[in-house]
Amino acid sequence: MFIKDTWYVAGWSSEFDRSLHAATILGEEIVFYRTADGRPVALEDACPHRKLPLSQGNLKGDTVECGYHGLTFDCSGTCVRAPTQETMIPKRAVVKSYPVVDRWNLLWIWMGDPEKADPDTIFHIDNFDNPAWGKTRGGAMDIACNYLWITDNLLDPSHVAWVHVSSFAGAGTEDQPLEIDLLDNGVLVWRWMYDRPPPPYYAEFVRFEGNCDRKQHYECQLPAIAINKSIFAPAGTGGPDKEMDARTFVNISYNFMTPVDENNSRYFWFQHRNTDPDNEELSEKMFAGATMAFTEDRDVLTFVHKGMANKKTPSINLGLDAGAMRFRKLVERRIEAEKG
Repeated sequence: MFIKDTWYVAGWSSEFDRSLHAATILGEEIVFYRTADGRPVALEDACPHRKLPLSQGNLKGDTVECGYHGLTFDCSGTCVRAPTQETMIPKRAVVKSYPVVDRWNLLWIWMGDPEKADPDTIFHIDNFDNPAWGKTRGGAMDIACNYLWITDNLLDPSHVAWVHVSSFAGAGTEDQPLEIDLLDNGVLVWRWMYDRPPPPYYAEFVRFEGNCDRKQHYECQLPAIAINKSIFAPAGTGGPDKEMDARTFVNISYNFMTPVDENNSRYFWFQHRNTDPDNEELSEKMFAGATMAFTEDRDVLTFVHKGMANKKTPSINLGLDAGAMRFRKLVERRIEAEKG
């Protein structure tokens, strides 16, 4: 069902502190906490004795004590204390530990073979520390659907014409032809729309008058990371291979999908723009608009998941699904390669 040998977002780094935090990722129950020096830890959330979740126990220094009989585990998952038999700690009293790394204000977890966990392979975010770029705060949302329905949606620029009428929609989003590029680790669906008014969500953020040349850049990378880039150039200045006009507004939505299980997903995002780095009012407006749009997506995708799981007649694909289907093939191949 899932790619294992890869990094997923467990949550925003600020969510994890000196307390026990339970989460389900790829169907596995995990408990998170931080050591006294701030280092993140992730362990299987089940005591090997009677499987009481360790998250129901107690944090003792940098160790976790089970709340049933006091078996205590260190950061590696090794049992270091068994109060009912102090001189004989059971050799099989071990819980799985997971590699975890803080990066880009997010906590990343490796769900596969820990020997293969290389922090250098964590997804890179360009300009993250560039003081000329502005950021919104990070969002998180639970969606009752399989994560691949979300990646389908994030590789489909056309749906904005119907789902996001008051936000991302705009002239050309319903019928302008799409281009598809296969990448080493994903798929890119894109198109330029020329001499059109900016859509409602972006109208007040664009720093020039009149119509624009607009690019929709919808990209998904394995395992489930979407980069939705919106480029607004003054009319007549945009297009493939053209040098970017100084007035061009670029907004990038970074979207991270983490499967909870086959029927549920957790969705994390933030927006990154090439203007107004210190404008908090603008950041809040952009965050609110994106949250509204993603809530519209959630409502649709919840029904899509139910409909496809319980369909009584065959479903079909449209031409607009080409990018999403190619991404699903990449996922399938990666899963089969791991099994092989």
